[in-house]
Amino acid sequence: MGQSYQRALLAEAYGKVGQTKEGLRVLNEAQTTAHKTGERFYEAELYRLKGELTLNSKVKTSPRQVKASQNQSKIPSTQPLAPSTQAEAEAKACFHKAIEIARRQQAKSLELRGVMSLSRFWQQQGKREKARKLLAEIYGWFTEGFDTADLKEAKALLANLAAGPHITRSKKRKSGEKRSARATKRSVRTSD
Repeated sequence: MGQSYQRALLAEAYGKVGQTKEGLRVLNEAQTTAHKTGERFYEAELYRLKGELTLNSKVKTSPRQVKASQNQSKIPSTQPLAPSTQAEAEAKACFHKAIEIARRQQAKSLELRGVMSLSRFWQQQGKREKARKLLAEIYGWFTEGFDTADLKEAKALLANLAAGPHITRSKKRKSGEKRSARATKRSVRTSD
């Protein structure tokens, strides 16, 4: 009993140190064991972690990185790695499965974790409002425990989703400079 929980922790640790393939292997073992033994209490978390690790393990290499590796350059690319379309589809399916299982089990904390993963995924795809609505719904269910790590993280993610795309200070400064320059030009024209 509790093997799926222990293996989920191990898989998560593998993911944090960049060993996603090993983490996925451990998760597959945990899911196989859960199906054989009927131990389902942590099944939703196994699917959520599988989605997270799938996104992290299957990334496309940008053209610049391919060229750099062909030239055996030691200069790392500044281009971000993007998950493959197949990995995104797999991860999304895992997140949905995790949420479905958690709802069926009435495991609100595990549902919250699944929804946070799906919301972050949608945020990266530009679906901020859809992500915010889904997360706000589950977050609103809770009436206590707001000092727990998961609810603190959910609150921060909700705030980030509600804030919309970020405008950097330099963009604000530049747009402010443009407004100032336009105002100066208008005042010069009116005084002529």
